Amino acid sequence: MPLTATLERVEIDLGDRSYPILIGDDLLDDASHYAGLPSSASALIVSNTTVAPLYAQRLRAVLAPRFRSVHLLELPDGEVYKDWPTLNLIFDALLGHGCDRKTVLFALGGGVVGDMTGFAAASYMRGVPFVQVPTTLLAQVDSSVGGKTAINHPLGKNMIGAFYQPQLVLCDLGTLKTLPPRELSAGLAEVIKYGPIYDLEFFDWIEAHMDALVARDGAALAHAVKRSCEIKAEVVGQDERESGLRAILNFGHTFGHAIESGLGYGEWLHGEAVGCGMVMAAHLSQRLGGVDAAFVARLTRLIERAGLPFVGPALGAERYLELMRVDKKSEGGEIRFVLLDRPGSAVTRAAPEALVREVLAQCCQG
Repeated sequence: MPLTATLERVEIDLGDRSYPILIGDDLLDDASHYAGLPSSASALIVSNTTVAPLYAQRLRAVLAPRFRSVHLLELPDGEVYKDWPTLNLIFDALLGHGCDRKTVLFALGGGVVGDMTGFAAASYMRGVPFVQVPTTLLAQVDSSVGGKTAINHPLGKNMIGAFYQPQLVLCDLGTLKTLPPRELSAGLAEVIKYGPIYDLEFFDWIEAHMDALVARDGAALAHAVKRSCEIKAEVVGQDERESGLRAILNFGHTFGHAIESGLGYGEWLHGEAVGCGMVMAAHLSQRLGGVDAAFVARLTRLIERAGLPFVGPALGAERYLELMRVDKKSEGGEIRFVLLDRPGSAVTRAAPEALVREVLAQCCQG
């Protein structure tokens, strides 16, 4: 697939914690992109058993002139390993190699690797620098940007973590060449979400270019990653710690996280659960007067075209409600959803349980 050679740069404006997102092809091997990083005697690349054989030695080679020691840790691959025992493997590696508080961590992989490496960086010696090198579409357009780090708990997804910003996000579009089709579709869910909640013009563009995105057209992917990062940068710049506006980025996530937790982490990919969750959230928005049936159908068709599930698993209404009550947006046991108050605009609010049950009955199997 031909990819654009143009280097794009998006800035996250957070004062003295600002950093760039670099987007382009073949960025991984260009030493100039790492020139602004803090000086240190050592670095640790954290990857997984799927991604490391593809890209770890390339990253290690380009970092070798900057650091006296460049260590590599390969974690087991999968959402099911986003937990305390796997997180401790990172701390074991850091301590085992005698890494100090200037050591730079590099997260080479998808959202699981990025979230855990960021959380380890936030915690080790009360904070060491880290860099996001996302290799999946989902990580490039969402999870690597904005400083959310976490691990899962059996009772809820991403419930243990910290806000901790990276020094740099480097999105090498060339890594998307090796992405399995299912992972590509999962990433498209997080691209799609930016349209209904923030930018209807981008939503129109996604509809017009969905076939090109699924076919991995380089120019289409480059624009999708850039615009997604621009929107997230705008939102995070206004609300870093999700006290207000940033919560809209969780459109579809309340239902989606319940699906992930209820089925068991890894049964559905995060993007698959979010895609289905957006359909459910759109139906709930319609019942509350935010959007009409035509818009719900439009979003559902786009989710389907992306190769994503749009019918929820049959967990049962009581189980869905139980899981959603431990969502991070819940307050005092009241479930709060990101809903559309009109196409292109979202709010966080509670909804009558009777309406939520109607949506679950309509949108889930059985």
